[in-house]
Amino acid sequence: MQEVLNYNQELHNRISPIVDKLIQGNSLYQVKLNQHEMIEMLVDLFGQFSPEEMREINEDDLIKRIDKILVLEAVSGTLNDLTPEQIAIFDAAVEGR
Repeated sequence: MQEVLNYNQELHNRISPIVDKLIQGNSLYQVKLNQHEMIEMLVDLFGQFSPEEMREINEDDLIKRIDKILVLEAVSGTLNDLTPEQIAIFDAAVEGR
């Protein structure tokens, strides 16, 4: 049990500054994402990897992975924010492809 707590803390310590930097550098993230929720979600997600697997992911790769996840989180639900007119325009554009 203590190992799990230590590993979660290790993940949190590694992920938190990355999320902080990415959110501070992206206005979409600032508007759409809750930093604390994103850190907790990422700790849970990356917690599925073994400690050895996580330690093998270099910093640049981890930043890229986290950034892709944050993009997905930020834009998911974006269509729900559109007006009916905007949805019709979007649908027409998608059908026209």
